[in-house]
Amino acid sequence: MIEIKVPDLAESISEGTILQWLVTIGDKVTKGEGVVELETDKVNLEVNTEYSGVITKVIKEPGDTVEVGDVIAILDENVAEGAAHAVPAALEKSVKEAVDPPSTPPALELPKTAHPIASPAARKLARELGIELHQVVSSDPLGRIRPHDVKAHAQTPVAKEELQSEKTSSKPATKQADTEIDKSVERIKMSRRRQTIAKRLVEVQHTAAMLTTFNEVDMSAVMDLRKKRKDAFFEKHDVRLGFMSFFTKAVVAALKQYPLLNAEIQEDELVLKKFYDIGIAVAAPEGLVVPVVRDANQKSFAEIEREIGHLGKKARDNALTLKELQGGTFTITNGGVFGSLMSTPILNAPQVGILGMHKIQTRPIAIDNDRIENRPMMYIALSYDHRIVDGKEAVSFLAMIKEMLEDPESLLLEG
Repeated sequence: MIEIKVPDLAESISEGTILQWLVTIGDKVTKGEGVVELETDKVNLEVNTEYSGVITKVIKEPGDTVEVGDVIAILDENVAEGAAHAVPAALEKSVKEAVDPPSTPPALELPKTAHPIASPAARKLARELGIELHQVVSSDPLGRIRPHDVKAHAQTPVAKEELQSEKTSSKPATKQADTEIDKSVERIKMSRRRQTIAKRLVEVQHTAAMLTTFNEVDMSAVMDLRKKRKDAFFEKHDVRLGFMSFFTKAVVAALKQYPLLNAEIQEDELVLKKFYDIGIAVAAPEGLVVPVVRDANQKSFAEIEREIGHLGKKARDNALTLKELQGGTFTITNGGVFGSLMSTPILNAPQVGILGMHKIQTRPIAIDNDRIENRPMMYIALSYDHRIVDGKEAVSFLAMIKEMLEDPESLLLEG
């Protein structure tokens, strides 16, 4: 018998949630094959078996929280494919009698002294619904109660009547309680990742002295340059020239001039980073993720565009690895793709700076005392940690980005 355990996930991740099993009891697996998908705070990942054999027992169910080192399944190298996990005869007999006793009374009349075998997820669901497990009929040949058995029992007329009776007897005689029960609602459990996002967004506002400064950029020069070069750029590099490479290059150049925005606080020390790993916020199905473009200062426009496109696709496909999400030094987020005209982005801790891009909108701009022209304008925002970044430095950083984007040839000189 070989125990399949939760492996080391990452330095900052110690637990996860069983999302789904990729195998069932009796399946034959080979070394290196994925057997279960875990949801962690940052990504979903597959746990692979280190041995070949047949899955004979599944210990943890979807929805269960597991920690590194927990045993989640049993694999046997010496049984044939399709063989179910063998249980002691005494246990099998007790299970059979609990589910189908000789006199075959109705399931709801089983004595409350019975101790049904149920998965952790089923026990949890039963507690939430206020259902006694000994009343639930299992569809498993060995009598193990699973979540779908609990759900099926909850839909029986007797169970509905009992639950309604409990609600009526325990309902406070207040107008608010009546409203909460009478109004139609849907309760959806937050995913582990959404819970983590919520927790960290609140934490950063409690631990950082966050401020936001704004500026606006005339995007005429960038748009003209893209229009002029886009066909040749695509023909040469097989990737489209977008806005993100211009902003990434501008951010790197500004970080070199204002290094405190590329730092972080560790206890009573400032850690000044001499590398430029730029996080690009992406809206994924399970919530916002920030994959990282490594060594952005060493990459060309084409390399940046290609990597952003690759990471964005992996984010939408929920295929990012932990390594691709860790270690960013500064973040860029683009709410403009969703129509946002202006916003105050929240820091991606432990980083101390984040740049917000917004929708390009044509607005009348005073060129001089005599002329007004319609120009494609974008508001940009810099949120920063005032504990180590002063207002003068933050405003100057954002002004430098504005200047470089309004003179994009200077970015080409940056490489």
